[in-house]
Amino acid sequence: MRILIYGINYAPEMTGIGKYTAEMAAAMAAQSHEVRVVCAPPYYPEWRIPQGFSSRRYASELRDGVRVSRAPLWVPGRPKGISRLFHLASFALSSLPLMVRDAFWRPDIVFCVAPSLLNAPAGWAVARLSRAHAWLHIQDFEVDAAFKLGILQGSFLKRTALAAERALMKRFDTVSTISNKMLERASEKGIAPARLVRFPNWADTSLIYPLARTSRLKELLGLAPEAVVVLYSGNMGAKQGLDVLAAAALELKDHTDLAFVFCGDGPARRVVQDACGAMPNCRIIDLRPVEELNELLNLADIHVLPQRADAADLVMPSKLTGMFASGRAVIAMAEPGTELFDSVAPRGVVVPAGNARLLADAIRRLADDAPERTRLGHAGREFALASLSREAAFGALAARMNALDAARQSGVQPLQQERESS
Repeated sequence: MRILIYGINYAPEMTGIGKYTAEMAAAMAAQSHEVRVVCAPPYYPEWRIPQGFSSRRYASELRDGVRVSRAPLWVPGRPKGISRLFHLASFALSSLPLMVRDAFWRPDIVFCVAPSLLNAPAGWAVARLSRAHAWLHIQDFEVDAAFKLGILQGSFLKRTALAAERALMKRFDTVSTISNKMLERASEKGIAPARLVRFPNWADTSLIYPLARTSRLKELLGLAPEAVVVLYSGNMGAKQGLDVLAAAALELKDHTDLAFVFCGDGPARRVVQDACGAMPNCRIIDLRPVEELNELLNLADIHVLPQRADAADLVMPSKLTGMFASGRAVIAMAEPGTELFDSVAPRGVVVPAGNARLLADAIRRLADDAPERTRLGHAGREFALASLSREAAFGALAARMNALDAARQSGVQPLQQERESS
């Protein structure tokens, strides 16, 4: 099949949506599909374009058997509110000529990745022009999250944005997302069950696995060999609630047997730096290259996943897959009834979102209980192998695409088939 993937984020971004989109595209190409990608140059989570890429010029490359076309975009220094919208709009506009060009390639599937929904109208239009199956994959419910997190405000703007989102989503032949709760949210927005697919994020359990030794990064960072390392690794943005983790670290600043490592970049890194950067038992470091990812995740004795309560079930933190795969204990901030709570509670420690004192207490208790850390780490690893592997994640995707391919070869239009079954 010919598959056109359209999304702002892509490799070599090492975290977030770009990582998963690139791995998915490479896996499709390895299955003998013809795959093209229209995306932006890498900028996330640092919010700057690295050397070797341009924010002003179109470019193309062949990566892992995939033809990748990059459209220019504007990257704000401080991505907030209206500046973030201009950023997304700049890519939606600049990528349009590439999408029109690829309509003449006659793809069988146009696979749009959200964020950003601003791309979706062009993706849907190209699918219709080329008589392709229009597929929308939702990593975050960005409209809901933007208003709940205060990135966007105003009741009229909210009603307008939600109405436009609903109308747009209902036009796609297939809508997929990464968790059961997010599927429920999509259903509440009017998407027929027959058009919904669960396509979760995954961990490469052969690349990320428990080490039988201490991570080399511990010595490299100047941490005491006996220190219990509390690690946060990933994007440092508004959704992550890093101010709560920083406050918990301050609560434990005199506990010299603990070491806190914050790894990543983004708008909230300055908050972390100002709050606890001067602590002798705290390290704030950049993302490590992909070949050091397993060393990084095994640096943790305790992984911590902070999360703002108002973002619950609008996003499902992708970093959780690697945490479990590493075989290290996990503490997450989540509320009962959310998918994050249900995922972590049987095999980790869950504390209420937004409460730094309770988070600090949970870190202290788990730091004092090495056998419990080991037990939780084993449970998380087993869960990753059973439910979060690439093979498990690609099962639903492959089944849906095989059905679409069979319909195409039999002469049944995918859109018609979808409507008849719904």
